[in-house]
Amino acid sequence: MRLNEQQLKFFETFGFLAFPGLFATEVDTIIGAFEQVWVERGGGHNGKPHDGKQRSTIVPFIDQSERLSALLDDPRIEGVASSLLGDDFNYTASDGNYYAGDTRWHSDGYRNRKYLSLKMAFYLDPLTRETGCLRVIPGSHQVGDRFGDALEAQIRQSEELWGIHGRDVPAVALETRPGDLLLFNHSTKHASFGGSGWRRMFTFNLQQRYQEEDLPALREEIGRLAIYWADRAYGEKMIRTAGPARMRHLEQRLANDGHLAELARKARQEMPEPSRH
Repeated sequence: MRLNEQQLKFFETFGFLAFPGLFATEVDTIIGAFEQVWVERGGGHNGKPHDGKQRSTIVPFIDQSERLSALLDDPRIEGVASSLLGDDFNYTASDGNYYAGDTRWHSDGYRNRKYLSLKMAFYLDPLTRETGCLRVIPGSHQVGDRFGDALEAQIRQSEELWGIHGRDVPAVALETRPGDLLLFNHSTKHASFGGSGWRRMFTFNLQQRYQEEDLPALREEIGRLAIYWADRAYGEKMIRTAGPARMRHLEQRLANDGHLAELARKARQEMPEPSRH
């Protein structure tokens, strides 16, 4: 499933795409695999049951399930990602979440990126603008653009600067049903408001492959996984079940994660729990 010219232009201009019902026929299996990961990991953050008050997070997430790991092999995922990132793109990481409450406006990294990176998101409960669906600000991913740069500097101060709550910032509310797939540039400003403490969602992140001269920067990026107490770039099930096609998307980071275990060891000593963000 390759993106057509209109979809490519839309993503380039606005920084997101939505695919309603793309995984509707498999969503029950996907939800079952999602829930099984949480059962095996104690039900919530750091092996403790989710309480509906704080966000619970597992990183890496899809790596904990053979079924979810196989999403990387799916022609729909492969085709969309390859259309934007090239056939040799890197799978970078994933997170599984039980969200609680509002999520402030932010991007997952707003800077002059040499390598395009994006996020694919599966929301596993019906969500509307009033119940915590994803909101995005079209065009806010454009680094170096006056509009995008102003939002980066000001978006967290909407009440002080603009006199409006974050929920009233002009944006597109991407209402979803289980089985929909959302895709957005990591630099796109996004948020959610009004949701319950039990919103289920998982994402995975994908990026263009690094050139040889930028491998030190890649190793630095991989090192940021230490705050989640991850010893390797990927989980055991993700690696063990990878065929040649999937391994193409894993090999570069696996070849450059030798320092991660020591960083994770230090993080375990310094942090009371893995990061929730």
